[in-house]
Amino acid sequence: MLISQHFSIPHISTGDMLRAAVKSGTALGQRVQRTMEAGELISDDIVLEMIAERLREPDAATRGFVFDGFPRTVVQAERLDEILAPVTIDLVVSLDIPTAVVVERIAQRRTCSGCGRVFSLAVPPKVDWTCDVCGGEVVQREDDTEEAVTRRLALYDAQTAPLIARYQAAGRLVSVAATGTIEEVAERVISCIGDRLGAAGEIGW
Repeated sequence: MLISQHFSIPHISTGDMLRAAVKSGTALGQRVQRTMEAGELISDDIVLEMIAERLREPDAATRGFVFDGFPRTVVQAERLDEILAPVTIDLVVSLDIPTAVVVERIAQRRTCSGCGRVFSLAVPPKVDWTCDVCGGEVVQREDDTEEAVTRRLALYDAQTAPLIARYQAAGRLVSVAATGTIEEVAERVISCIGDRLGAAGEIGW
């Protein structure tokens, strides 16, 4: 979110989209909920349908956008190329962080059930697990348990890690150390984007 605000471009999070589907209570949302709670990845067809629809909105067609959590598979990356053609993704950022730190961070994460603001056991809301922004209940998501996170990391190794080689071969991959605070990591990413692409112009990544 800090990165999209810095460059004034939309933040497109497949996780946010999927959680919105769950909250809607539709048949699709119920299927998504069962899959997410099991720590599994959502099918490529569902994710790509949501992405294609989002990219047709005017804000994503002007200065660019930043993807969060997408693409997750080689199939998704290939289909994304088709959706964007003749435009291409400018830059892909790989956040480098030890697995143990990932598990600890996500297992400690707590999320407002109302607005989606993220807190943690280390940085909780000011009052009794009530969101500082909207007053909603702050809870641990079903897909943020240690068991679900461990499962997702195994799926990452099998399905998402191959994307690193793909984008590296295309000359579009940069790696950024993801240890430290959110602000510190965001600053590294912003600096990296500035070095590679410049702060002005369209950005799609």
